[in-house]
Amino acid sequence: MNEKRRAPENEQNLVQSLSETRTSSFSLSVKLKYVKLGYHYLVSSALYLMVVPFFCIILTHLSTFTIEDFVQLSENFRLNYLTLCVLSVSIAFLATFYFMSRPRKIYLVNFACYKPEKARMVSKELFMQLSAVSGSFTEESLAFKRKILERSGFGQMTYGPEALMQVPRNQCMAEARKETETVMFAAIDELLAKTGVKPRDIGILVVNSSLFNPTPSLSATVVNHYKLRGNILSYNLGGMGCSAGLISIDLAKQLLQVHSNSYALVVSTENITYNWYHGNNRSMLVTNCLFRVGGAAILLSNRSSDRRHSKYELVHTLRTHKGADDKSYNCVFQQEDELKNVGVSLSKDLMAVAGEALKTNITTLGPLVLPLSEQLLFAATLVARKVFKMKIKSYIPDFKLAFEHFCIHAGGRAVLDELENSLDLTQWHMEPSRMTLYRFGNTSSSSLWYELAYLEAKGRIKKRDRIWQIGFGSGFKCNSAVWRALSAIGPAMEKNPWTDEIDEFPVQVPKVAPIVY
Repeated sequence: MNEKRRAPENEQNLVQSLSETRTSSFSLSVKLKYVKLGYHYLVSSALYLMVVPFFCIILTHLSTFTIEDFVQLSENFRLNYLTLCVLSVSIAFLATFYFMSRPRKIYLVNFACYKPEKARMVSKELFMQLSAVSGSFTEESLAFKRKILERSGFGQMTYGPEALMQVPRNQCMAEARKETETVMFAAIDELLAKTGVKPRDIGILVVNSSLFNPTPSLSATVVNHYKLRGNILSYNLGGMGCSAGLISIDLAKQLLQVHSNSYALVVSTENITYNWYHGNNRSMLVTNCLFRVGGAAILLSNRSSDRRHSKYELVHTLRTHKGADDKSYNCVFQQEDELKNVGVSLSKDLMAVAGEALKTNITTLGPLVLPLSEQLLFAATLVARKVFKMKIKSYIPDFKLAFEHFCIHAGGRAVLDELENSLDLTQWHMEPSRMTLYRFGNTSSSSLWYELAYLEAKGRIKKRDRIWQIGFGSGFKCNSAVWRALSAIGPAMEKNPWTDEIDEFPVQVPKVAPIVY
């Protein structure tokens, strides 16, 4: 009887002990959090703390001056008139040289994302039905595709191209052109309506589409449709993967540094119709499951007069290319399978390669954006590990101190999970990327703009907020763009793909969503 009575008491003591341990751990983590926060404020304010005593010394010294001292000082200035003139001219020359040679400020006037009509919606069940009736996939391949979709993080309202939703499929060049032109023209029309800019005012055009590059080029298609001026600087980027959108932004930025008083139109899209894979190679089937129809148009300007009605200022762009490494180069590769079906294969090394590219990119970006406190902690850890050979973990800087918002390419659930862990982000920070993946799927290079549109529709963008866009793509590349909001974005004044349904988000996305068809 005594033993039976002691058993519940022991269990109760164990539960109490575990509870105390958890409370202690939580308390310790909270204390460490506030210690780190205090350290961050101290280091960030160090300059001001050092300047205050300096000014106090100057003011104390000036307080001892008499009227005679000030008269004597003015006499000395008169005697050195020539020196003062030379000094003034030198300062004026240096100031002029600085203002003439400094980089031009680049503004994002506005952007627009394409939202297809409801008839183009493809649920996961419909996707599987269309795959089954095509007759080109084995039962094993269909089971594999269903498994991918069930764990994809997709919802039931992503969009597919008209040609692939027909039975039988109408996969041809004409339908591929129709898909891409529909996406590009709809996004550009909306952008021009938002900004009031006339097509002939655009001096720079950059279009990116990785896998569909017909002749004439897509950029020539835009020039022809909108009758853009004859001296326009037109570029068409192909084969650069899902990170091509930020490469286009960087290219436009470089061109705007050279050509003053100009507008640059950037169009990011991808074609699904022409790149549907008909074979049964598993590494190539994944792209069939993940990619959906989407596109975006962005208007940049270097005109100072555009600042007052622009949304963002471009602060940094940073590109990382790991193509010199064979594993990185081959991890996303367009090729033929054993039956000569063309597709894009994704290697098992993709996540490791993406992690290395991200590490390189943020190591370079960190000193440009992180507060001094984080840079000192990172440097101290690096010295301890490399110089003193101390066995301590590498310090991962807290990028939440550098940015208010994160737009991470919605390439797939695994990519988002990996970055959430690597950068120690919260669910709130990941919400734009996860909801974009859920609502629109992987729209390739344009996904970053659907994510920014989500933030605007939620009313989260405040004046001076910093936004970090991160893109990944074949090659292998990791690219970043940093924007600063010039004003608060009022959702009531915005028109974007989320406007009519933003109150329905966020939603809880299950780890596995069974498909029955």
